[in-house]
Amino acid sequence: MQMHIRVISVGRERANEFTSLAVQDYATRIRRSAELDLVELPAGAGVSSRDREAEGILATHGKTLARGPGELWAIDERGEQMTSAALADRIGRLRDTSMNLNLAIGGDEGLSTRVIAAAQFRWSLSLLTLPHRLARVVVLEQVYRAFEILRRSPYHK
Repeated sequence: MQMHIRVISVGRERANEFTSLAVQDYATRIRRSAELDLVELPAGAGVSSRDREAEGILATHGKTLARGPGELWAIDERGEQMTSAALADRIGRLRDTSMNLNLAIGGDEGLSTRVIAAAQFRWSLSLLTLPHRLARVVVLEQVYRAFEILRRSPYHK
C-alpha cells in the first residue's frame, strides 16, 4: 500500500495560472510514488477568517485515510528549515512506517495557532515570505524531489 499525502491549502488556484500548471505537473509526478490529494479550502473573510480556515484544515486532516489520518505538518515561516535530503529522510521514515502525511498551507493571513498547535511538525520553506500559491508549488516540488532522492534518481543533483 502506498503512502497517502494530502496537501491542504487555503485559497483557490486560478485556471491556467503558472502556479496551477506547476501544481498539476508535480502532482502527476508525485502520484508515481504516493497517493496524492490536493484539497483547496475557501479563504475566509473577516475577523475570524483564520479560525474558519483552521476548522476546515483540521476537519480535512481528521478524515481517515486507508492508514489513518497521519501526521500533520504546518507550513509556517517560523518552522524548521531543512535541506532537501533531510526532507527526504523525514518523508522516507513516514513512508517506511506506513504513515500518511497532511501538509497544511494557510491563506493570506497564514495558519491559525490552532493548526500550528495540532501539527506534529512545522516546516519553513524559506526565510522569505512566499505567496501561498507559490508556496504550494514549492511544497509539491520538494515532496517530488524527496521521492526522487529516495529512489536515488538523478533528478536531485
